[in-house]
Amino acid sequence: MSILVDTSVWSLALRRNQLDSSPHVQELVKLIKNMQVQVIGPIRQEILSGIKTETQFVMVREQLRPFPDLPLTADDFEYAAELFNILRARGIQGSNTDFLICAVSLRHSMPIFTTDNDFTLFALHIPIKLHAMNLG
Repeated sequence: MSILVDTSVWSLALRRNQLDSSPHVQELVKLIKNMQVQVIGPIRQEILSGIKTETQFVMVREQLRPFPDLPLTADDFEYAAELFNILRARGIQGSNTDFLICAVSLRHSMPIFTTDNDFTLFALHIPIKLHAMNLG
């Protein structure tokens, strides 16, 4: 099963000065080895945005290159807007990218692997699935 890996997890693995050995990074490594990782362009952009040095930017970009972007469609963007509107009507805020991640996740029946608690809140109102780490 493919897993859509959110920016928060990639950042733990790729944007830290020291190698992070957290359970999230260990799980990402396992998913990579099992060829289960999916990424979309907006996540790639978030990961690469704000990197302070050209050297680190190039290093992170090269580490991401083996993971092709899952193609996005107009339906994905329209569904993301619909999810945004549904949750906004319930008083729940989120970013456009977060709702695009939700839309893609739902279209592909793909869980989201994230450390961002906003997705836990979203999951109470829309039928997204979050990837649960097997810590055993």
